[in-house]
Amino acid sequence: MAISMTSHYAALLLLLLLLLAWQPHHTTATDHIVGANHGWNPNINYSSWSHNQTFFVGDLISFRYQKNTYNVFEVNKTGYDNCTMDGYAGNWTSGKDFIPLNKSQRYYFICNGFCFGGMKVSVLVQPLPANATNAALRARGSASGAVKSMAVQRVGDIMIMAASLVIAAVVTGVGLM
Repeated sequence: MAISMTSHYAALLLLLLLLLAWQPHHTTATDHIVGANHGWNPNINYSSWSHNQTFFVGDLISFRYQKNTYNVFEVNKTGYDNCTMDGYAGNWTSGKDFIPLNKSQRYYFICNGFCFGGMKVSVLVQPLPANATNAALRARGSASGAVKSMAVQRVGDIMIMAASLVIAAVVTGVGLM
């Protein structure tokens, strides 16, 4: 019986390792929280903040602010420079907005009504490096903001699933092989 149970655990471990190895390679996306711990508020130098960030395609830019007081509008350069709605491309009002940066380009964001008070930010999004590795991107993300790793989340889901299978096999006494 002990040999049989050991072979079941070995089979389960092999299955877990195969599932982990099978996972497609995901890049790590960084969630850049505008203004860091200051959030999206008037009288903050967002130009300084954005120049200390490195944005890549697939990253997120997040705005945290008081709902019903502030907002976020994506505009073009003219709208950004003049605090107008020129080139309006989108708006967010939830107070906790996550905006995907899906293109390699410069993005412009303003707060309608508080733009002249400094609530505007421009970010330049770079293409992903061709030779980027997950580890290198994670290291980059750790230095520039909170890392949201889709790969880590996926591995965590698989580990929970595998642990559930092991527990179910042990509790029911049924082998998976």
